[in-house]
This record gives sequence, C-alpha cells and structure tokens, in this order.
Amino acid sequence: HYTSIPGSCNFETQDQEWTTVCGLTQDPSDDFDWDISNSAVTGQMGPDTDHTPGKGRHFLYVNSSAQKEGKRARIITTNLFPASLGVCRVRFWFWMFASRQTGVLKVYTAEEHGMDILMWSSSRNEENKW
Repeated sequence: HYTSIPGSCNFETQDQEWTTVCGLTQDPSDDFDWDISNSAVTGQMGPDTDHTPGKGRHFLYVNSSAQKEGKRARIITTNLFPASLGVCRVRFWFWMFASRQTGVLKVYTAEEHGMDILMWSSSRNEENKW
C-alpha cells in the first residue's frame, strides 16, 4: 500500500491485485513473471520474513530454479516519473540467496525515446539477509 513517497509500496495489499495497488505491471514481452508471496509459500528457498518490522509479510519473488540462463522476469512502473537532476531516488530491499540458479537483479530507467539504461545490478547470493 502507498505511503507519501511516490511509487512506494509494501505489498501488503490484502485481496487486491498487487500490480494495481503498487502501480506496477508485468512486462508482456518477458519470459516469466514476478509473484507476490510470503515465507510460508516460498519455504526453504526464500527469506523468513519481509524486511519490514511488525506486520509486513509479503514480498515479490521469482523462482529462478525452473528457468534457463538468459530468461527474464520484468516488472515496469505504470506511472511515469519525470527526469530530475539529483533528486530522484530508487530505493528497495532485495534478498538473493540459497540457489546456484540465482540470476542477476537489474534496475533500468527508460528514457523518453524508450531506450533502457542500466542503473544498477547485483548477482550476489551469499548472504541470507535483506
């Protein structure tokens, strides 16, 4: 659900569709999708809880164990965030651990002509923490 920060979401959406509540959409041209879940569903292959203290339980995940190298799961913001100088921040928590099939997590911005620009990536999978 939203906070006062544009684009912010904690994925505690009750029975509503997380994509709508969080202003995200699954990329129709990717190979598999992100899903929302909690530790009870992901079990041994996921974190014990989400990063939020208190009542937070849900997070997005992809199951990379059934995927071949090079396959992509991609979500896109449905809102456009105008370009700015020095004031735009993307902040999120991620957990990559316990699988040799772990791929690379990448964050792109799309410029006005549609070109994707890689802003950040991680392939670390050695720490069991957010």
